[in-house]
Amino acid sequence: MSSLDKSARVGVVIVEPVGVVRASLQMVFQAEPDFDVLGLADEPQLGLEIVSQSRGHANTVVLVGLEFAGEQDSLWLIRAIRDTSPQLVILATGTELNRGAISQALFMGADCFIHKNSAPERYVGAARRAAAGELVLEGLPRGALGGIVEEMDNHRMSATVLTDREQMVLVTAAEGLTAREMGRRLGVSERTVTTHLNNIYRKLGANGRVSALSTAIRTGVLTVPEPDARARIAVS
Repeated sequence: MSSLDKSARVGVVIVEPVGVVRASLQMVFQAEPDFDVLGLADEPQLGLEIVSQSRGHANTVVLVGLEFAGEQDSLWLIRAIRDTSPQLVILATGTELNRGAISQALFMGADCFIHKNSAPERYVGAARRAAAGELVLEGLPRGALGGIVEEMDNHRMSATVLTDREQMVLVTAAEGLTAREMGRRLGVSERTVTTHLNNIYRKLGANGRVSALSTAIRTGVLTVPEPDARARIAVS
């Protein structure tokens, strides 16, 4: 074990769908004296659980592979981490240099991006710089940065309207209820409530309920329905 002070060490959580990449990254970071590998996950929900268990580590970087698909995909995980553990650094990793995918990951809450074909020392360097608060975009094609910024602006412009269902969820969230309590109130599952909240946060560029409510009210996005109208809004 390294003699480095624990407060100076960087924790790493690796959430990656490809086993060989996951194992390789584990070996790369375990070989560094200033890193602690806190956990590995092959699917987003497990990754979120590991992140939750790792909150005690003062300085943590979460590597998120962008290839997860389905209801709980990579973007869902990024948003969930940003909502539950805003102090953590999220380093998105991918093999496709699709500026739309990269800009969407950054818009959802990722702090940095690194191409998976980057050399091991670049991974380590990117994680160190990210943990130090730097914006790291490693492995982008020449001229791609301007396009990514433009795509992020497009995401913000298109995410200005909440559906009736999302408005109802946000109004209910303002009462301070848990997701489970909100589900009981609205007659839906806890997962459905969480999905709606994540969509709301994504649309408003918010990092939590208070931020979402403040943004929605300030921009006039949120229209609070009358009490008798609320009952007619079906949340599904």
